[in-house]
Amino acid sequence: MNWPFEYTYTQLPDTLWARVDPIPVRAPRLLIFNDALADTLGLSPWLEDVDLAALFSGNWLPPGARPFAQAYAGHQFGHFAVLGDGRALILGEWCTADGQRMDLQFKGSGRTPFSRRGDGRAAVGPMLREYLISEAMYALGIPTTRALAVV
Repeated sequence: MNWPFEYTYTQLPDTLWARVDPIPVRAPRLLIFNDALADTLGLSPWLEDVDLAALFSGNWLPPGARPFAQAYAGHQFGHFAVLGDGRALILGEWCTADGQRMDLQFKGSGRTPFSRRGDGRAAVGPMLREYLISEAMYALGIPTTRALAVV
């Protein structure tokens, strides 16, 4: 059964995004998983029979998933800069039971057409730090992104 992802962003011109599959990794290990966030998002039933390390490493894609990277631009260090998801993919948009739309994203999933010089990967230390800090911000009531897992 296909997961109920939506893809409204991909209705924009294709100069703003690119369809990209994650680059597999050898022997992924699940280091931390956010059960509370999975429950809040209504993801828990979809994750029951899934190898979480394979899913969150990008080695396995849910049925119906069409991951993509975004192209974007902005000001960085006082100068206009063409940017983009150089190491991140949006797995899809997930709609919660209360109607909130969330992007489920892989970070460190490999190079994309918008990568500049890096390999598209993310080191474990900074990912664990990001996980902890985002959960602390959430607990303090500060709007933030949140992480489901670190692999």
